[in-house]
Amino acid sequence: MTLPGPMGLSMRDRAAEAEVRAGLAEVEAGLLAATKSDVPFITEAAQRLVRAGGKRLRPLLVLLAARFGDPEAPGVVPSAVVVELTHLATLHHDDVLDDAEARRRAPGTDAHWDNSVAVLTGDFLFARASHLLADLGPEAVRIQADAFRQLVTGQILETAGPSGDRDPVEHYLEVLAGRTGSLIAVSGRLGALASGAGPEVAGALARYGELLGVACRLAEDVLDIAGAGGTGGVPRGRPGTTLREGFATLPLLYLRARAEATGSDEDRELCDLLTTGRADEPRYAEALRRLRAHPALDLARVAAARYADQARTALAPLPAGAARGALEDLCDLVTRGRPASLPASLPASSPASPPLVAAEQRLPEPAQP
Repeated sequence: MTLPGPMGLSMRDRAAEAEVRAGLAEVEAGLLAATKSDVPFITEAAQRLVRAGGKRLRPLLVLLAARFGDPEAPGVVPSAVVVELTHLATLHHDDVLDDAEARRRAPGTDAHWDNSVAVLTGDFLFARASHLLADLGPEAVRIQADAFRQLVTGQILETAGPSGDRDPVEHYLEVLAGRTGSLIAVSGRLGALASGAGPEVAGALARYGELLGVACRLAEDVLDIAGAGGTGGVPRGRPGTTLREGFATLPLLYLRARAEATGSDEDRELCDLLTTGRADEPRYAEALRRLRAHPALDLARVAAARYADQARTALAPLPAGAARGALEDLCDLVTRGRPASLPASLPASSPASPPLVAAEQRLPEPAQP
């Protein structure tokens, strides 16, 4: 019997679902405890995003990963709290870097107070995560530190942009692997470590997490244009929210690649309008309508689905069961808007094909333990 589970996930084992739900409840309590301070203002700021909720994807992955070892091991729930605290800390810092007005249905910290409070609140959450991490042992500390290095590298690469003649799509996918994939990868690795699962399990889960993270972000890119809600916990308002903020997401990068490859004046004009015409709302809305009907958006859908499929394939070394089934189902949840008929590969005639293939081949392996 299929039962509704966390994040709308279908879990086929009642006992497993109950245990995962109980674990998530413990994680929630742990987050509230970890964000409490003797200074009421700090508690208010630190708990703002915690209380706003979210899908808790990273803690869920820790708990599912732990089911390949001993899910009742004492370090499992603290590991899940650590990865979510780290994620929330990055959201506070992102509020400043991205000049965000809202996070998780709550005003961004910098919108509610100011940039300094957002940065300091993020620092407080990092400190609390580090405090919990210290009790998990030096290996957990090293794994988390390496993931944080990858995350920051991704943020720096995004800020700097592609250098020289590097392909923008390849650069963008590396950014996503760092900014998003690293923390999802470390969720699987820490869950495996805390539960005593072996290195092969940890490696498979880390690779799965990185690929799933990239798939999540690519699906967000598509949904940003299509006008639907996001998959990563950040609400989407009107269509094109991310593009309006000045970010070149995968559909726009594919559009640029097509314009350069074909010399199409129409594609070039659409690129210019999407890049520089944000102040003219009627024209920008029309540009988004044109992008929705453009092959570049379909190519982005295919890319998201391919990364989700690769994440599923990464689970092959793991034993079959409720945990693996749930992880496989997450791949489908991420790309619910995938094309009805998914090609095995991007069309060879597409000018956007080579950058995607090259970037997939160069996607770095998650750090080894």
